[in-house]
Amino acid sequence: MLKSVLHVLSQRPGRTGSGVMLDSIVRCAQERGWEQHVIVGTPADDPSPQVGDLPEKQIHPLAFSTDELPFALPGMSDVMPYVSSRFSALSGEQIAIYQTRWKKHIAEVVDAVRPTVIHSHHIWIVSSLLKDVVPDIPVVTTCHATGLRQMELCPHLAEQVRLGCSRNERFVVVQHGHAESLAQQLAISPRRIDVLGGGFREELFHMNPSPIRSRKDLLFAGKLSFSKGLPQLLDVFEQLVKAHPEVQLHVAGSGSGQETDDLQSRMAQLAPQVLAHGQVGQAELAELMRASHAFVLPSFYEGLPLVLVEAAACGCRLVSTDLPGVRHQLSIPLADLLHLVPLPRMRSVDIPKNEDLPIFKQNLLEAIEGALSSPSVRDSTALVAPFTWSEVFRRVESIWEMALAAGAG
Repeated sequence: MLKSVLHVLSQRPGRTGSGVMLDSIVRCAQERGWEQHVIVGTPADDPSPQVGDLPEKQIHPLAFSTDELPFALPGMSDVMPYVSSRFSALSGEQIAIYQTRWKKHIAEVVDAVRPTVIHSHHIWIVSSLLKDVVPDIPVVTTCHATGLRQMELCPHLAEQVRLGCSRNERFVVVQHGHAESLAQQLAISPRRIDVLGGGFREELFHMNPSPIRSRKDLLFAGKLSFSKGLPQLLDVFEQLVKAHPEVQLHVAGSGSGQETDDLQSRMAQLAPQVLAHGQVGQAELAELMRASHAFVLPSFYEGLPLVLVEAAACGCRLVSTDLPGVRHQLSIPLADLLHLVPLPRMRSVDIPKNEDLPIFKQNLLEAIEGALSSPSVRDSTALVAPFTWSEVFRRVESIWEMALAAGAG
């Protein structure tokens, strides 16, 4: 039987963690001989997105900010690294248009390419619609945690998402803690859920040749948003440079909206000791990592932040908030490099209580100072070996085969 998979991502590829995962899965599946097609969302001004090395005819974008979809592409987070809509701000009419256009687009692509299995990303609206369109094709859906958060932000949509997604055959989570939450939310058996972990592209993120760091600079990479802890990192950095005037902070990433504007203004005030690089590609990010002594992730909410593995592969010391995914899946293999910062108490999923921020910033400062005082990393190859995409894809492929077997049964 021909091995054919249709990937479905309802947002732009390559710009977020789920988009990077999609790109990496596609590259590995190409090597394993799978026929592939990809459905993604795009803005009207980016009509030809790239995914892996697939030719344009195998990528099927649905464009937003058009006559048929007259609003910006919604993102799974409220602050995306590009102009986007918030699901919580969309009207009932806009949601109906969104659902109708996605169903039509998916049906047209499926009719043209006839996949044997579908792999969708995010426990959210598009994944919940798939069985309406393709009831007889097995579906695997990856939970990236942002869908669970959107259920809290959009309770008026949560029930239809739960009922719709629960019909899909198998589910993937990237960290152990999300498996139990997903089983409860969808009221499904845990046996239908596989813990995948995550991977990094070892051909990009590595220490060969071994980097020569003349400085002990810091690097942050991610969306320019408050939920990533960037305002607190900038506060801490202002304090840090009083004792370490030679240190620079590099910030790679972009965003949209007032939060991003405020953060960009703040970074401009701190230049040249804070260097804003904007949105960078994976290869450029790897170069920044190889030039930095420590990577700092002060985020208040993440799934499994594989950017820490990428930074470790490039030889960075790591400073991270004590996120569940970090604690349960990264803290042991990366223990020699990792400085953990206790999370503040939260008043919502990714918004900390203001009264806890002073001690949070003090702990963050001490962790960064600890990383700066540690020697440069000499070789991290063994530490990151379990996280290569070739290892992760073996698990993905076995999940596709299980879904196909279940569909045949």
